[in-house]
Amino acid sequence: MTLPSQDQPTQVVAEFAEQQAVDAVLAVVRSERLLSRSGQPYLTLQLRDRTGSIPGRVFRDADAVAARFKAGDAVRIRGRVERFRDSLQIDVQQLVRAEGVDPKLLLPTAYRDVAELEGFVEHLAREVHDDGLRALLESILGDPPLREALRTAPCSRGGHHAYLGGLLEHTVAVAQLGWELCELHPRLDRDLLITAALVHDIGKTREFTYASAIELSDEGRLLGHLELGLQILAAHRPSSLADDRWLALQHCVLTHHGPESTPTRSFQSHEALALFRLNAVDAQLKFAFEHGL
Repeated sequence: MTLPSQDQPTQVVAEFAEQQAVDAVLAVVRSERLLSRSGQPYLTLQLRDRTGSIPGRVFRDADAVAARFKAGDAVRIRGRVERFRDSLQIDVQQLVRAEGVDPKLLLPTAYRDVAELEGFVEHLAREVHDDGLRALLESILGDPPLREALRTAPCSRGGHHAYLGGLLEHTVAVAQLGWELCELHPRLDRDLLITAALVHDIGKTREFTYASAIELSDEGRLLGHLELGLQILAAHRPSSLADDRWLALQHCVLTHHGPESTPTRSFQSHEALALFRLNAVDAQLKFAFEHGL
């Protein structure tokens, strides 16, 4: 039994209250079959939408209900919110699988406005004066499918910026930090560092798939975002981008997690070292804010 997409309730987890009747479409993050003290099976669920997560329990016909879905599915839940050990949970009375659900209703999204973040990217790209690097950025931002992927992608599945729009948020933060660092250290090549900051994680636009959970794509799992990023950049490389600048940019992208991913096993430019440190600052601080020190 499935729920058609045109019949989607609008209740969200963040608004659930004790004793509230629930009729909502949620993603099943985790499901486990357990036995009560009397030997009767029941299900424990972890459910989520874009606003938060909440546990659920299925006590009636647990095995029949479990056969209707698997972890990662979108489901329609009917039941009631109850308090158990100082936390809210849903006593699930009915559960059916839901089809055609927009992933943006179920996956967490960026805290900042995506259109505003895009505006920052466009502004920073216009501040790059090197003809070849600027042409590269213009080509990337002028590619509608890639532009939409940039708006959607997270940075990770469970680490820093693990939500839709997280890539754009992280990209803007690293590029802004790079701009400020160039003010403090004018010997840095601003055009190279800002361009590298704007594209360093562009491979993440092909690293993930989106359903009721963020998962790795096949090419994300087999190649990773560094290789995917180089492929995307190569597809957009303009003829005006000189070989030495192209190599310098690739080196920055390849070493932004550390130089171990390159044959030299070392940083070959100050800009590569700067990008590595700036990326780590934003990623590690964001992770600490979201998951704790």
